[in-house]
Amino acid sequence: MIERRQFSGGMKGKNLRYLNEPADKPVPMTRTGFLLLEHFSLPAFTQALDTIVTANLLRPGLFASRTFGLHDGEVVSDLGLVIRPDARFDAAAIQQLDLLVVCGGYRTELKAGDDFVHLLRVAAERGVTLAGLWNGAWFLGSAGLLDGYRCAIHPEHRPALAEVSKAAQVTSEPYVIDRDRLTASSPSGAFHMALDWIKALHDKALVEGIEDILAFEESRYRRIKPAENICVSAPLREVVKLMDANLEEPLELEQLAVYAGRSRRQLERLFKEQLGTTPQRYYMELRITEARRLLQHTELSQVDVLVACGFVSPSHFSKCYSSYFGYRPSKEKRLIK
Repeated sequence: MIERRQFSGGMKGKNLRYLNEPADKPVPMTRTGFLLLEHFSLPAFTQALDTIVTANLLRPGLFASRTFGLHDGEVVSDLGLVIRPDARFDAAAIQQLDLLVVCGGYRTELKAGDDFVHLLRVAAERGVTLAGLWNGAWFLGSAGLLDGYRCAIHPEHRPALAEVSKAAQVTSEPYVIDRDRLTASSPSGAFHMALDWIKALHDKALVEGIEDILAFEESRYRRIKPAENICVSAPLREVVKLMDANLEEPLELEQLAVYAGRSRRQLERLFKEQLGTTPQRYYMELRITEARRLLQHTELSQVDVLVACGFVSPSHFSKCYSSYFGYRPSKEKRLIK
């Protein structure tokens, strides 16, 4: 049996999200429901839903998601795409939810019937966390469920929300999480709202994994920007950025020192004091972490991956990979959607 090496402090958290280690105790599944109103914002809905689906890719079974409509039949999104929800929104549906997301849109009519308002209040009474996307907060406010809460809503509908919910604090922020109320005013806000909600339920490592998967260029082979390490000094952060930008052809330690305006000894001391490891080991862990991401989330061959991450031969790559993850790269599980 291969004995696995342990990642150093600077890379340990980054890799937790990829290891999928068995949890110490079972994690209960969180049940989410998306109520699609007529002309709902499809981008806002998909940003929130994709974040939850991606969390399940990294750690299967964390969430279950369903879509609902106010009536039987199809719902038309703001982009004209027709969606058939899984079920009609009713009292029985509420009993199966931990989070209810009201999905509005720019052209969603600000009108809530008595039955709809009643169901929202029932959900609140039963402890369901309530969320609103785009102008979804208006419906929560009209049911009296935002009194004493901070909230976000699309700028076009802020005056309307302030009118029906005078006790709500309507902000100009892209998203707000205030206790058991989540609101977002845009697709980007919906994404970050869902990320913060997941982080509160689980951990930062899972959220960083979701960000790595979703924040790709079209090729999905490289991150749009290198990860920021906010826990280190500015000189060391620059070195880490250099490493991250030069995975295919790793720089020598002397080169890194010159580019950072430090001596080799100074560089080694910075890594030891702030990251608890050596520059060489950190660079290796950065490359092996990127290799695992590419194997899991792209269709690149093993040879393409080892070249992209600066390994000189398949045998060297396999040996390094096995030393950290406990199995050969050829055994890695593909997680492509």
